Amino acid sequence: MPSGEPSAAVELLGEATRLRLSPADLDECAAFLEDVEHSGSAGSVHSLPRPGRQPSRLLFVGIGDGTEAGWRAAGAALAKSARSEPALILVVPHDLPPAGLRGLAEGLWLASYRFELSTADEYELKRVTLALEATPEHAEALERARAVAESTRLARDLTNMPGDRKTPAWFAKRIEKAATGVPQLTISVRDEAALTEQGFNAILAVGRGSTRGPRLVELSWRPRGARRHIVLVGKGITFDTGGICIKPLANMKLMRKDMGGAAAVVGATLAAAAMRLPVRITALAPLAENAIGADAMRPGDVIRHYGGITSEVLNTDAEGRLVLGDAMAYAVRRLRPDVIVDLATLTGAQGVALGKRTAAMYSHSDALAAELSGAAEAAGESVWRMPLSDDYAEALDGDLADLVNSTDIGGGSLLAALYLREFTGGLRDSWVHFDMSSPAWADSADGELTKGATGWGVRTLTRWLETTAT
Repeated sequence: MPSGEPSAAVELLGEATRLRLSPADLDECAAFLEDVEHSGSAGSVHSLPRPGRQPSRLLFVGIGDGTEAGWRAAGAALAKSARSEPALILVVPHDLPPAGLRGLAEGLWLASYRFELSTADEYELKRVTLALEATPEHAEALERARAVAESTRLARDLTNMPGDRKTPAWFAKRIEKAATGVPQLTISVRDEAALTEQGFNAILAVGRGSTRGPRLVELSWRPRGARRHIVLVGKGITFDTGGICIKPLANMKLMRKDMGGAAAVVGATLAAAAMRLPVRITALAPLAENAIGADAMRPGDVIRHYGGITSEVLNTDAEGRLVLGDAMAYAVRRLRPDVIVDLATLTGAQGVALGKRTAAMYSHSDALAAELSGAAEAAGESVWRMPLSDDYAEALDGDLADLVNSTDIGGGSLLAALYLREFTGGLRDSWVHFDMSSPAWADSADGELTKGATGWGVRTLTRWLETTAT
């Protein structure tokens, strides 16, 4: 079943629960580790069966250099190695730092994720007990790990959901459910009538070819006393056929993931609310299904965005930047944020340049780029800052409109970033764009990632929001 909630309970029960091993047991462990030549590298695991004795099996897991990343890898490895066990008692060093505990818990929870609509739940591990004398700092680290894991797993659920079920309305209702009952967290959902009345013409144009109408989700976390306002914008194309400029089958099969940016920004906002971070956050998720229908937008159509900028549609498969433009223009004009960060599964060019695991980051602000790069590294996600050169901007000039949404000069990820920059208004130097098309999906399990949706961006954004709130 879809699993937004962490599956295994992780508890801190103090040193009194430390596993009692006799001197003979310890000698056996030492001999075993020497025999198997355990390297201690992060995430390496060796199993020692002990039939007829208690405990019946011992797992030895490496933490590498003992950084948070090493502990995260260890947690992920344990989640996989002990998946058939109902419970696990974990002996950790008595001086385990809170950051190490956070990494361990995140690895356990994220690697144990699975998404199944019809098969029975075969994951048995339900309880992990840490023999650790916990401090308040440890308890806080564990709760932050829980908030991030829950939100990342929710983002994975949203992204993994098949396109026949995942309509814009379904997505909006799922976020409404997740936000219900959280103090100081509010949500509004604009339907087609509201989008039409308020001038969100690009979101409407992209969704026009589908019988399942578009939406704009606005999720707002407004704690008392917050001095900084961050707007997060995420591309929310619930399925992308390419429109009239239809995609080939090979490129369309996984287009249920084309709302990974929207899933990430709402997930990060929910995590921030769970942590009660003292920073104001507004997440905008423009949602539409890019389908083929009698009223689908056509190449050559001209769209007037929210705020007045016009775009000539040269490629209906470059639709993500259109809906983002509406949402970003709205953020600048109505929300008046200090910073805008957008996430989008935007271009295939991103994967060509950086591969499957690394997102492309664009910004004119060295300080913001450094903050978010550091947050990504700490959170265990990968980004690479790309050049945002004005040399190519004139290629976006339109004959019939202010902009064209596609060019044929190459540099697809860069050109998409330059296009979005036109909607930042006076916040051009307070804006960061992530093109995260490839990292949003994993072809196979690796570490804390499971096959399928990764929830990329929730961890990076949340870690950054934690630091920017201090």
